[in-house]
Amino acid sequence: MTVQFYNSLRGSNLWDSKAVWISQSDNIFSIVELRKIINMERFRKTGIMVALVSVVMAVTVKENIAGMLGFWVPELQQFPYDIHDRLQSSEIRSVGEFFGPESLAFDWEGRGPYTGVSDGRILRWEGPHRGWTYFAHTSPYRSAECRPEDPPAPKLEYEHICGRPLGLRFDKAGTLFIADAYFGLCSVGPHGGLAKPLVTHVEGTNLTFTNDVDFDADGFIYFTDSSSKHQRRNFVKMFLERDNTGRLIRYDPKTGSTKVLLRGLQFPNGVAVSRDGTFMLISETTTCKLLRYWLKGPKMGMVEVFASLPGYPDNVRLSESGDFWVAVNSVSSLFLKLPVNIRRLVLRLPLPLTKIYSKLSARRGRGMVVRYGIDGQVLEVLEDRSGRVVRFVSEVEEKDGFLWLGSVLLPQIAVYNQSNQ
Repeated sequence: MTVQFYNSLRGSNLWDSKAVWISQSDNIFSIVELRKIINMERFRKTGIMVALVSVVMAVTVKENIAGMLGFWVPELQQFPYDIHDRLQSSEIRSVGEFFGPESLAFDWEGRGPYTGVSDGRILRWEGPHRGWTYFAHTSPYRSAECRPEDPPAPKLEYEHICGRPLGLRFDKAGTLFIADAYFGLCSVGPHGGLAKPLVTHVEGTNLTFTNDVDFDADGFIYFTDSSSKHQRRNFVKMFLERDNTGRLIRYDPKTGSTKVLLRGLQFPNGVAVSRDGTFMLISETTTCKLLRYWLKGPKMGMVEVFASLPGYPDNVRLSESGDFWVAVNSVSSLFLKLPVNIRRLVLRLPLPLTKIYSKLSARRGRGMVVRYGIDGQVLEVLEDRSGRVVRFVSEVEEKDGFLWLGSVLLPQIAVYNQSNQ
């Protein structure tokens, strides 16, 4: 039946029509766009493409079809969505100058923000006249492939050469701590340049996917290793496998020692220590949850669910009032919640899954950021549900009444004026 469907689709006018669209939630996919990414004829004889077409159609049809297949997972019914789309009043401060500004940080003199981009550089905002200038980099192996492109584009295939700085944090001495996906936990002084590696391996094995970083008042540094199996360029495989090899790690700069605090996590991502230092939050992206890990007090060393979200959380940052801003990169996707048998089939396909998923999902997205109180209550939700201005937010950095919004999937930074509310 599947083969007959595939052949009839190939022979119909629909196959070559750009009017054929199958939609799911906020993502819009097309068989036509998929054909542009993959050479269909390469797989037709083996039947692999038949299976892929069936999978794509199954996971991109809306709730009625997915519900019949038994794996529809509805969004949180009582979540206080922003029906006014307040993020649409954001200003796009930088666009087309670089790609993938994942994290944003201001130094203790108020300069910045600083951000790491897809070609491995860390840049600093010098104001509207000077714009973005080079500050630092993490890889000692940079080559011609790492040069910025015009227009800017992701460099997934060269990230292990160029470096991919993700989470950024400044301490009071002006040292910038960097979680680089390939080069581990690094730091660089106030004058920038090549960052120094601090931690590249833990428990005798190399770090595979260093993601975010924060520190407490006692000087301990906490960071996430999102997977012990897959590098960042293969993050879609982490979702499909339900990879649970992620870790939360503590580094003591006084002794140079490390300790794994949590293991068995599913894509641990952003981290943020509470203002009073008693606990920290970890975003567990695959499960769409925030976890609370207790650093002090009677629950020290214990972990619990802090909140559930209607999408995949990325970085977590303290607000200026001591609450937590959480960037929701995208809403829950059926593609990443396939039944185990279909996931295994997709994983066997000789396809660049991360590139395909990025291409398909990038056609449409939404912007969402959520502010949580220290008790786990939702205090504020800001959205751009149509993605007209803000999409795929990877971090929220609050500074002087403005929210700076990074995006690991787009060539832009948006700024939201909180006085617009």
